[in-house]
Amino acid sequence: MRSTAFHGPVGFLRAAALAEAVSYLVLLGVAMPLKYLANLPMAVRVVGSLHGLLFVILCVALLWVWIRVRWPLLRLIGVFIASFIPILPFFMDARLRRHQDESIPNAHA
Repeated sequence: MRSTAFHGPVGFLRAAALAEAVSYLVLLGVAMPLKYLANLPMAVRVVGSLHGLLFVILCVALLWVWIRVRWPLLRLIGVFIASFIPILPFFMDARLRRHQDESIPNAHA
């Protein structure tokens, strides 16, 4: 049984990673061009602030998974580093979904 919902610590991490990745792409692909091509610096302030908040939420989610699910530190570091590469979290989501399934009791029963 595959879990597609974003429940529990790993599900919350998945949701946070995807939201942070989307905000990063919007910051780079929409807000930055608006700032430099249309002279609208407010776009970067707004989207950048949202992205910063989502990054903090991602860090809190990583901490929650480390404490609650006891993931190895290298796995957590990998997810953290992946957040700096704009599209990597989307590819990483399938692996996180497998880890989420493993962390749910009786998921394979």
